Amino acid sequence: MRLHEPTFTVGIEEEYLLVDKSSRDLVSDPPKQLLSDCEAALADLGGQVSPEFMRSQIEVGTRVCSSIKEARADLARLRATIATCADRYGLAPIASSTHPFAEWDAQQHTDKERYNIIVADLQMIARRMLISGMHVHVGIEDEDLRIDIMNQASYFLPHLLALSTSSPFWRGRLTGLKSYRLSIFDELPRTGLPENFSSYAEYQRTVEVLANAQLIEDASKIWWDLRPSARFPTLELRITDICPVLDDAVSLAALYLCICRMLYRLRRLNQRWRAYSAFLIMENRWRAQRYGVSGGLVDFGKSELVPFGDLLEEIIELVREDAVALDCLEEVEYSRSIVQRGTSAERQITVYEGTLAVGADKTAALQAVVDSLIADTVQGTDGASTVDPHRGPS
Repeated sequence: MRLHEPTFTVGIEEEYLLVDKSSRDLVSDPPKQLLSDCEAALADLGGQVSPEFMRSQIEVGTRVCSSIKEARADLARLRATIATCADRYGLAPIASSTHPFAEWDAQQHTDKERYNIIVADLQMIARRMLISGMHVHVGIEDEDLRIDIMNQASYFLPHLLALSTSSPFWRGRLTGLKSYRLSIFDELPRTGLPENFSSYAEYQRTVEVLANAQLIEDASKIWWDLRPSARFPTLELRITDICPVLDDAVSLAALYLCICRMLYRLRRLNQRWRAYSAFLIMENRWRAQRYGVSGGLVDFGKSELVPFGDLLEEIIELVREDAVALDCLEEVEYSRSIVQRGTSAERQITVYEGTLAVGADKTAALQAVVDSLIADTVQGTDGASTVDPHRGPS
């Protein structure tokens, strides 16, 4: 039977932390009217904003977009709208996977049945989930193809994580990791790299074991780095930190989209990406979490560490044909600038250390990091990129 090409639609979900613009701390109990204001401002599209697990968070999701450029425009509008509505209450969103100094035990989770069940089940592990992420959905309608691409795309998850890192701080401390978020998230069950399955039917049977045992309601309680969406005919990328700079987020979405199409294209040619053990991929996952783009990843074929920039060049060449076909070559090539100027994690550390170097105390330095994240989150939301790919954000 001839394999039909997927639509390769794209959708992006982002979770923002809400900060008080005066104290720069998280607002543990934001005004109830804020969410209503956001919903009203986005009413013409509907259902694009919702509460998140913590009350100090707010989640947005783009429409189902036919192109990366359409997704960028929608995401820019969402960020701008949330920022405008929050500003009325002296608040601001930050697109960062951890807050530089907030305390998790000062937060309240949203009173919603799904979240109440999670807290009752997972206890302190759930209450510590003061983290935010970015999820990217790619439309792959054929169920078996979705599983096949998931099996192969796992290789690239560390590369995408490295480019996204934005969580070097936890409770006012430099963690030494570029993505501390992942350490928090990995405490949950059913996380990490996805399993390999021979078919969608095998995947369903596996999920049904836990569902029939009444341990989970459905596949939405499986929180792998990459998973078949439980709600949509998509393959959902979940490993990445959220990117403060809009253009970084869009570039990551474009790379992931093109990787999916490249793997589909290989299948049409009766080829496959070489399979590597989860043990090896987990080593690169750790290196991405620890070092971001600065430490290099292992080239499994060479059995040696390779600078991340070199690996990125190889990926760009692998997906160039796909990026041209999907009209997102510019966004894919923009990923080079993330390596050149550093990820958000590296920029946050630079702001922190630079503020200390001029005589400020630790509190002021952490507040300066929050200020930089507030500015980065709305940068470019006027619809045009404001990032010079050679110099980074201004």
